[in-house]
Amino acid sequence: MDPLTKPTDEMIKEVMLNASRGDDVYEEDEAVRSLEHHVAQLAGHEAGLFCASGTMTNQLAFKASLLTPPASILCDRRSHVYRYEAGGLASHSQTTVYPVQAIANKGHHITVQDLEREFVVDDSDVHMAPTRLISLENTLDGTVMPLQEVRAIRRFANENKVRLHLDGARIWNAAIAAGCDLKDYTQEFDSASLCVSKGIGAPIGSVLVGDKGLIKKARHFRKMFGGGWRQAGGLAAAAHWCIDNVWPTMKETHGLARYLAEGIERVGMGASIYQPVESNMVFLDLARSGVLLRDLSKTLLREKGIRIGNEDAAEGQTQVRLVLHWQISRKAVDDFIEVVGVLAEASTREGRVSSGNDVENNNKKQQSVYGRR
Repeated sequence: MDPLTKPTDEMIKEVMLNASRGDDVYEEDEAVRSLEHHVAQLAGHEAGLFCASGTMTNQLAFKASLLTPPASILCDRRSHVYRYEAGGLASHSQTTVYPVQAIANKGHHITVQDLEREFVVDDSDVHMAPTRLISLENTLDGTVMPLQEVRAIRRFANENKVRLHLDGARIWNAAIAAGCDLKDYTQEFDSASLCVSKGIGAPIGSVLVGDKGLIKKARHFRKMFGGGWRQAGGLAAAAHWCIDNVWPTMKETHGLARYLAEGIERVGMGASIYQPVESNMVFLDLARSGVLLRDLSKTLLREKGIRIGNEDAAEGQTQVRLVLHWQISRKAVDDFIEVVGVLAEASTREGRVSSGNDVENNNKKQQSVYGRR
């Protein structure tokens, strides 16, 4: 996965060791201030706040938006803020979440039409929590929300006087994949969270951007959450270096993901890619090849030294999300494809290829196992 990148010697010796060492709680560190300003400028916003994680920057954005209960938030039902942030919206902001099913675009991304189905107007119905904010995630499961759709949702939010937030953990990937400037996406939002430890490859961190008022309030809440950090200059300097040096390599990483997907389908004897490969993610289902994820994981680690994080995969599990990053080589991808081919061929010889019914039942049981982050 892309959060598992390792700091390079250059990053540590030439960047982090030479970084400023001021106190960020008192806003005295030059490297932190420089990173916050740089990301805010790239995103087309007034100010930024460097934090420990994307979960923190998302939750700070919601909290700083001052959504006085009763209030609700709309987001895609697959989104990180709904499924993988430990119930933070309810705990920190006392808001209800209405998850939205992407139907209008065949499940690729939510649209205005999807949002209209779940939107709760503030019409004094005491049974309901009015919608106060819409949260979008881009990329989501590796797929890219088109810019025109974001702009349509922005207009919908304006018409209904609600805020719009972006979980942009991989917005860097989305901008590269869409061939547009980062700010083309991010300036459409009232607030945006931009992770620097995933595709960007920094050791840790995420930057929240918005107007000065929102960032001032978010800084206050960050301290309340226990998230004020002192000498964070080395981490900020590493993140700044990664934006300048790793972000430009994402196009190559996306190409490597497509190469991986094509290779698997070529040699996998039924192994399939069940979501579009639009950025750095490949969603693999081995069911029709008769190969189990646990066997693939163990063979990769034993023979090629490749870990895919599923050595403890459940019995019968065949689906996995593969996330590529800048430190994955073409050779590692070729090795992966080779192992899939060898295992699929052995499975065919031994008559272990699954039937259509087996595949359908397996998919129902395993539909969420690839969601780990």
